[in-house]
Amino acid sequence: MSQKNDAVESPLNPFVVITGLSGSGMSSATNAFEDVGYFCVDNLPLTMLSTFARLLVPNSEGVAAIEKAALVINIRERHFLPDFQRELDKLGKKLRRPFVIFFEASDDVLRRRFSETRRPHPADTGKGLLASIKSERKAMMQVRKIADLIVDTSDLTVHSLRRLLLEKFSSTLDGTPFRVQLVSFGHKYGNPRDMDLLFDVRHLPNPYFDPDLKHLTGEDRKIVNFLRKYSEVKETIDRFESLLDYLLPFYKKEGKSYLTIGVGCTGGKHRSVMVANELRKVLKRRGYDVSANHRDMQK
Repeated sequence: MSQKNDAVESPLNPFVVITGLSGSGMSSATNAFEDVGYFCVDNLPLTMLSTFARLLVPNSEGVAAIEKAALVINIRERHFLPDFQRELDKLGKKLRRPFVIFFEASDDVLRRRFSETRRPHPADTGKGLLASIKSERKAMMQVRKIADLIVDTSDLTVHSLRRLLLEKFSSTLDGTPFRVQLVSFGHKYGNPRDMDLLFDVRHLPNPYFDPDLKHLTGEDRKIVNFLRKYSEVKETIDRFESLLDYLLPFYKKEGKSYLTIGVGCTGGKHRSVMVANELRKVLKRRGYDVSANHRDMQK
């Protein structure tokens, strides 16, 4: 990564133009900017750049229609190569020149990415993928020269690219809050979708077999007291707590915005509800933005 233009250096610039080589990570960059509150537009026509820039200018009351924007403009836009420099110059004189980020990667990396996704290269003329990549790189040389920041994503993962952009363009290192959702459920109704972690608590004593407790839920004080009588319940929660204390900072560091943790018992009414609620309290005390959803509690 290299910074080029000191005149527009601003890590919190509210007006950003994302451009670069196809397959270099522009879509992932857009997602990162959305996470820190930027209004993002993909493949904006260059002729609309000045019009869009006016939306960031405060009115007489000091309020702008859009506070922060990140716009993707690249070689797919037919006016891009001949007119980009001229449009930037016009903005610099009349309104606000955007901070231009140019994304690139090595030929081998770009070739691998396009081969994996099986998407056609926008500069394909029938001479093969590598020829298309080289042709676009040559055509974009002048655009690269006027960029304020050049980011080579050859050795970056989606997560490390997000981290890099958050460090530069977010007022806080972590961007948006890291949100944790605990979902209690019953295995007999099927596992929830899109879980990141799964805890199974079917080994714990089951209140279902006590006629006085069977009709209650894991949020009822009688169920909570019943389960707390058993040392294995406390030890299970403590071990889950220790594991989460270890794992969650790594998920957050990798740039994950949401983490879903499933807690399952047989029917999703007693044990999983109680344990999910206990973990929610623990994580809340740790300062996490955490919620609990009991999918099968009323079944």
